[in-house]
Amino acid sequence: MDSGVPAQDLAEHITVSSLAGHMYSADIPDADLLIRTSGESRLSGFLLWQSAYAEFAFVDVYWPAFRRVDYLRTLRDFSLRRRRFGK
Repeated sequence: MDSGVPAQDLAEHITVSSLAGHMYSADIPDADLLIRTSGESRLSGFLLWQSAYAEFAFVDVYWPAFRRVDYLRTLRDFSLRRRRFGK
């Protein structure tokens, strides 16, 4: 039986790529834009790791009523942003 990694060596085995590889979305690129509908200005723990460098859009429209025009407005606003990627 594999006993794993000793505690003192654990930090050396944890990397960005090893963590990312264990996410549910490991085969999907990280988000560039995350749209939160319903007027809520919080993520509720959703995709925290994957959205670290994403731009966020908080819109007042609830999801069922979110229309193509709302999506296009959000994309337009996103295209005008200057991305800094954590800088």
